[in-house]
Amino acid sequence: MAYYVYVIKSLKDNNLYIGISKNPSKRLKQHNLGMTNSTKHRRPFELIYQEKCADRLEARKKEKFYKSGYGREILKEFL
Repeated sequence: MAYYVYVIKSLKDNNLYIGISKNPSKRLKQHNLGMTNSTKHRRPFELIYQEKCADRLEARKKEKFYKSGYGREILKEFL
């Protein structure tokens, strides 16, 4: 089953959160409902980017890349 790397933006502080999920829309709802400890104080969020990956391993590698300094620069070009 496909996984996605997703990026959400906090409308409260404009910071980004990068994660992986099988269903980014459902995951966004969880973030906005405060079900994720690391993001519940930064709500609300909007989904600003998602990238389909073949499997969980590929998604994890891309997540790690986008969390790196160079990866964040690449994301800025997408956004």
